[in-house]
Amino acid sequence: RAQHPGPPDGGWGWMIVAGCFLVTICTRAVTRCISIFFVEFQAYFGQDYARTAWIHSIVDCATMLCAPLGSLISNHVSCQVGIMLGGLLASAGLILSSFATSLEHLYLSLGVLTGLGFALCYSPAIAMVGKYFNKRKALAYGIAMSGSGIGTFILAPVVQLLIEQFSWRGALLILGGFVLNLCVCGALMRPIALKEDRKTAPEFLEQDYVPKAQKRDLKRMSICSPLIKAWSHECLCYCSWQEYDFLLMPGFMVLAVSVLFMAYGCSPLFVYLVPYALSVGVSHHQAAFLMSILGVIDIIGNITFGWLTDRRCLKKHRHFCYLFAVGMDGLCCLFLPILQNFPLLVPFSFTFGYFDGAYVTLIPVVTADVVGTSSLSSALGVVYFLHAIPYLVSPPVAGWLVDTTGSYTASFLLCGFSMIFSSMLLCFARLAKKIKRTHLRSLTSDTGTKQHVWTNGAIAYSVTAELDQKDVEFLAADTNSYSNR
Repeated sequence: RAQHPGPPDGGWGWMIVAGCFLVTICTRAVTRCISIFFVEFQAYFGQDYARTAWIHSIVDCATMLCAPLGSLISNHVSCQVGIMLGGLLASAGLILSSFATSLEHLYLSLGVLTGLGFALCYSPAIAMVGKYFNKRKALAYGIAMSGSGIGTFILAPVVQLLIEQFSWRGALLILGGFVLNLCVCGALMRPIALKEDRKTAPEFLEQDYVPKAQKRDLKRMSICSPLIKAWSHECLCYCSWQEYDFLLMPGFMVLAVSVLFMAYGCSPLFVYLVPYALSVGVSHHQAAFLMSILGVIDIIGNITFGWLTDRRCLKKHRHFCYLFAVGMDGLCCLFLPILQNFPLLVPFSFTFGYFDGAYVTLIPVVTADVVGTSSLSSALGVVYFLHAIPYLVSPPVAGWLVDTTGSYTASFLLCGFSMIFSSMLLCFARLAKKIKRTHLRSLTSDTGTKQHVWTNGAIAYSVTAELDQKDVEFLAADTNSYSNR
């Protein structure tokens, strides 16, 4: 494969965006539409809402929990193979669910198997967009991620019609056939080789810290059997470390913690907005319309915020745009308990939906800015993995608060404060990094240290005056923390 000096920002990249758009329809939109089956499952199996609701939680949790597995297969085998395999597993899960005889059957087939299939498709497809785009990365992600909102808007009435015409079993069977389109999406994901990609195993052989005898053995293995060399213990350890070395980056650690709080805050609102609207006297039709508004505006937020943050004036501040969007959604949740009629809830749906689409678009962009394009697939797998537990836990916790307090106020306040804390954590970390860099500049100017910026963005210091040993270690640590930017 030819090696490209950088992302092409177009060409076949737009086919990658189209493929990722279809992947988000077949994964996230289908997952949202599973809630339409709740009443049917409840009536057929004679179970309460709590037990039936676990189906949706397990699908979401399995999709995010197994995201690192999707990244692993994409990195070591092929993104195309991973997505095609995921499409087959997800389709098999939906088809087997159409023959379910109990809720436990649905937990395994619709929850675990389908969720696993979605996991193998979701994060590798999103990472591929980052491989093909740099200058227009946010816009490309905005278009690709809008598939979730557009798919929900189109699929929801279609699924309801299928249930009325063919029962829930027939509807699941047809959805299983529809999800097979993931295999077509996988075929579109043509791999690309970039110069900034990490060192490969042969380059590992040239490292000074590898003993000469070990080099000879590895080179001999590479001549006799490429397969043995590829799976040798030393190369596997090195490659595994190279894939996940970003886990020790302070910037990624802060992002990971903030994602946990953000995921906890955003999940319950999609579950409890309609029940809350009904509890304050809004009609069923109007409550459903609120969700439709939220979904449509979510699409607008995906695309317009992606386009805006690609502009020259905002491109350097995409991190702050992300935390601003998360913080605005948190504020919306705080004000929700005092909005107790339909005319007030409509602006809420507009605002929350727009900023929800905005930060969903910027999650992979911000992750790429923190870890670099070469580690994006593995990093996105970890980021989406961190969504799993909050997605599983937050709706039941919110429901418990509603049962305990008799109102939705405590649940919405907890969601709002959780998202605001996520935003503030990133903000303080960003400010601390700027203060640290300012201190380093003043330190280097005072001591006569020369600063060199290499082509990969890393900062190297050559000390021309005597420095305290602690200062030297501090400068070295800063160099490492910025080497992947």
